[in-house]
Amino acid sequence: MFDNETKQPGLWKRLMIGAALVIFASASATAVAAFREVDEVVNAFKENAPLELGTDLAKTDPGKPQTLMVIGSDKRVNSSDPLADSSARSDTVILVRLDPGKEATALMSLPRDLKVRIPGHGTDKLNAAFELGGPKLTLKTVKELTGLRINHVINVDFRGFRDAVNTIGCVYVDIDRRYYNADTSFAAINIPAGYQRLCGDRALEYARFRHEDNDLVRGARQQDFLREAKGQVGNGKLISDRRKLVNIFGKYTSSDIRNRAEVLRLLKLAVFSADQPIREVHFEGEIGKSFVTASSRGVRKLAKQFLGVEETKGPRGKLKPTGEKPRVGAEFTGLEKIPSEGRDQALQARSQTARFPIWYPTVRTKRALFAGPPRVYRLKAPGGKKYPAYRMVIKRGLVGDYYGVQGTTWRDPPILADPQEKRKIGKRTFELHFDGDRLRLVAWRTRTGVYWISNTLLQTLTKRQMLTIARSTRPL
Repeated sequence: MFDNETKQPGLWKRLMIGAALVIFASASATAVAAFREVDEVVNAFKENAPLELGTDLAKTDPGKPQTLMVIGSDKRVNSSDPLADSSARSDTVILVRLDPGKEATALMSLPRDLKVRIPGHGTDKLNAAFELGGPKLTLKTVKELTGLRINHVINVDFRGFRDAVNTIGCVYVDIDRRYYNADTSFAAINIPAGYQRLCGDRALEYARFRHEDNDLVRGARQQDFLREAKGQVGNGKLISDRRKLVNIFGKYTSSDIRNRAEVLRLLKLAVFSADQPIREVHFEGEIGKSFVTASSRGVRKLAKQFLGVEETKGPRGKLKPTGEKPRVGAEFTGLEKIPSEGRDQALQARSQTARFPIWYPTVRTKRALFAGPPRVYRLKAPGGKKYPAYRMVIKRGLVGDYYGVQGTTWRDPPILADPQEKRKIGKRTFELHFDGDRLRLVAWRTRTGVYWISNTLLQTLTKRQMLTIARSTRPL
């Protein structure tokens, strides 16, 4: 039988420049659409008490580049108290670089567990700065850590995420594995693997999930969510819903931005940046038992890339093997033949579906395993029509490292729009979708459906591996 997706409203449209919190991104895009209604945006910024950040913010001339720091937290800051609520910690810290002299917008996420020196409090995790001193202390900590001049800070209450998503619809996301937790020590979640729509609470659960994951994988998952959202959004919907979104933005955010001149200055940069691509600076650190650690020299190098809007090449991060240390590093980069295991997956999927050819891989990365039987379900498209679909999940011997094989009879899912390259190999034409220099997805089409190989969230599979796995697939 097919799994039925929960009934969800609408299709989530286009998000703006890629701040890692969807409400900030959607609100910013709304601000662009409402450029002639600047006073509405000004009033939205004034709805909550301003962030008092003192002299730590940098001033800049109109039209010059700006760096924004976006903080995602569990609740709004009580600005009447110099310290934040002791029960709140920042869940996400993202730096956004808007530079009219560049052809892209830079984005850099800082791990919440990053080991830092918090001014006046000693060494702790980055997210502890918010608990100890709110956005003001977080700003001081990030400035000291990176050496960057920051022009504005926007604190976002995660509750606004749900309202924004429900206002503008849903986003189709390529879920790499099943996300499940019933342990009360962590937030409850039950999202199956496979391409599907996420709305409201489910989108928030997916973006914030951290059980069995680490900071690098979690950050990559948020970036993946935003990339899919940005590709599916449309300016028309944002214009029609702009007042609702501005209201949500005002209700759930606080900032130092207060007057019309500041809003206009920021909107001019946002207008320029709205259609520019996003270049992600990958944070390079070592995952430990309690902290993510990075050298001062390494952090300053990343800050330089951020200012130059230079996208980091290679995978989004490096993961350590689980269990015993492999005898040779090549075990995690090579491929092995698995014709019988792949065919068994296809037989399991075929036994549950109608007349729909199941393509399966006959090679996989070494030390990898299929993560249980394939998921077979019906994928709901805009308008409500449901299409047969399946997902095979392959787990590598690394924490949070999953790639997959997806198939469906829905011939034009958003994820396959606008491939960067088409390559004919043998009798098949493959559509290649890149993220920077990494090949994140390889797709092919038949008369009855479409299929694709998805890279891991950290994009650890090489282009050669992705193409080899795709070429190895066979139909059943």
